[in-house]
Amino acid sequence: MLIRQKVDSPRVAWGNGDSYRMVVENDGLGFALAHTVVTKGTVSRLQYRNHIEACYCISGSGAVVEADGTRHEITPGVLYALNNHDPHELVADNESDLVLLSVFNPPIVGNEQHVLDDAGYSCY
Repeated sequence: MLIRQKVDSPRVAWGNGDSYRMVVENDGLGFALAHTVVTKGTVSRLQYRNHIEACYCISGSGAVVEADGTRHEITPGVLYALNNHDPHELVADNESDLVLLSVFNPPIVGNEQHVLDDAGYSCY
């Protein structure tokens, strides 16, 4: 059995927020889980080329925007899944941080960080 508190989980500053890596590859569960905090007022161009990711919104609000411009509003209780390695923009509204539970399959190692620049979508 694995018992872990957020405060005891590795924190990774991923560019526009923090990710607390609650379950990682070495835990041997076949998936990874992160408590992800997206800093209010930020836009992050992301793509997971080696993982499928599902995110469940705990608090805050924002949007996930597909590469073709299709916008999906994210509020508490909404889940979105990037099931085709979808390039996307993750937008956090200006009022408060966007807090998500992020599940990765296959699991992430736990130390991955994004490179957020104008060159394209950050990936790992």
